[in-house]
Amino acid sequence: MEQLTGKGVCGGVRLGPIYYLERRPLGASRRRVDDVPGELARFQRAQAEAVAQLGHLHQEALAKVGEAGAALFEVHQMMVEDLDYSEAVRGVIETQEANAEYAVTATGKNFAQLFAQMDDPYMNARSADVLDVSARLVSILTGQPLGGIDSEVPVILATDDLTPSETVQLDESKILAFVTAGGSTNSHTAILARSLGIPALVQVGERLTHQWHGRRAAVDGQAGRLYIEPDEATLTELEAKAEAARRHQALLQELKGLPSRSLDGREVELFANVNGLGDLALALTNDAAGIGLFRTEFVFLEADDYPDEGAQFRIYKQVAQTMAGKKVVFRTMDIGADKQIDYFDLAHEDNPALGLRGARLSLDRPQLLRVQLRALYRASAYGAIAIMFPMIASPWEVEALTAAARAAADELTAEGVDIGTKVELGIMIETPAAALIADQLAPLVDFFSIGSNDLTQYTLAVDRQNDAVDRFCDTHHAAVLKLIELAAQAAHAHGRWIGICGELGADPALTETFLRLGIDELSVSPAKVLELRHLIRSLDLS
Repeated sequence: MEQLTGKGVCGGVRLGPIYYLERRPLGASRRRVDDVPGELARFQRAQAEAVAQLGHLHQEALAKVGEAGAALFEVHQMMVEDLDYSEAVRGVIETQEANAEYAVTATGKNFAQLFAQMDDPYMNARSADVLDVSARLVSILTGQPLGGIDSEVPVILATDDLTPSETVQLDESKILAFVTAGGSTNSHTAILARSLGIPALVQVGERLTHQWHGRRAAVDGQAGRLYIEPDEATLTELEAKAEAARRHQALLQELKGLPSRSLDGREVELFANVNGLGDLALALTNDAAGIGLFRTEFVFLEADDYPDEGAQFRIYKQVAQTMAGKKVVFRTMDIGADKQIDYFDLAHEDNPALGLRGARLSLDRPQLLRVQLRALYRASAYGAIAIMFPMIASPWEVEALTAAARAAADELTAEGVDIGTKVELGIMIETPAAALIADQLAPLVDFFSIGSNDLTQYTLAVDRQNDAVDRFCDTHHAAVLKLIELAAQAAHAHGRWIGICGELGADPALTETFLRLGIDELSVSPAKVLELRHLIRSLDLS
């Protein structure tokens, strides 16, 4: 038996044969062309075809993984037509009188190397995206199809790395798991794997080669291990692990429709965090009581230009109707920091996490805020919605934001447009300042929601995007928990409800603590709802 280890990006145990996908490396030999304008035209036609193909992939991904997972194909469309990338390709064609496929190959490798050398892990992961886009263009220019799987039985797919487009085009019925020699836990492919629920390992290393093709193997996604020709003892252990997981899932299904109530009678509402329309089915399937965080910035991230009131309204209306009376908390756009959009034309900031982001950007661009608030209030006629503002530090910000909300509601009423009779307005507690003056903020709103990811970052002065300081990011730090406690006390003192919508909400080590603090609602990823209900129903706080 051989054992290879990597980083698990999606848990689960799967057994089956290895299918090693040999992918042609991005490459095309250079040849001199006489008709440079004709070659430039070939490249332009290939760009148009690539954009069309990626549009089809976007539609396919929407059905498989929802809008958040599918958004990367719109990003790829933009990369194909990116001005810097296109000019670099045209420059190689013109200055070297080279064929278009060679120019794309050279440019793709150069740009990928630039991304790979950056310090930011997220930008490192974009290296694979550039190679993916370039490979698509070369495929179109040469007429050679991109790789696929030729197997009659389900397999453990192994390769050096998987591009996002390859991942979403895979026939799920043929894939037991995938294992890559390289890759990143921050890559779009890892995100897609988690969305699809396919057990996956990345960064297994150079030992993962074609020599294992056809061999019997087992993947343990949680432990991050690949076993090749596992012995009987290992098979027995893994099968027991898989059976335990199946039994646990069956048990969780029995919890549907039951209250999330502890043994001593403390009840908490369990809501779901969602990124877009595609996640709503997961929230309903897992019996979430509502949506505690709908990230509206994805409406903007997935658009080529500012979405108008009508476009936003149609999305928000569909969400409200789909949830059929269950509460949906819409967070106004949290653009900035790690969520940058080209058409917003934001100025460069040395420290964007402390810059113009969230509600600060909304206040800086009041017309943008007005359009979003009008769309949300129009949608409120079709379901139970609440509106939540992110990145709050001072009372004047809350007063300005709630005044803008009331103005939008009054405008619509004056125009004869139906809106909901009760739309709650709340804020996120994600800065230490907001937690420390929560007693001043509570009278201004209907509810609080703890954004624990940012609250931890700002409290501990730890950049959560920086792997180098990851060990200093103690989410259980006493200071973080103290700030949550202060916010909870202030909320209840003024008769407001308080929830948690960050990663801590799903942390089983803190569930009892949150119940004791009187947290009224926990909003977690849809897959965590029943897990958390199971835990809450086993607790006795008396």
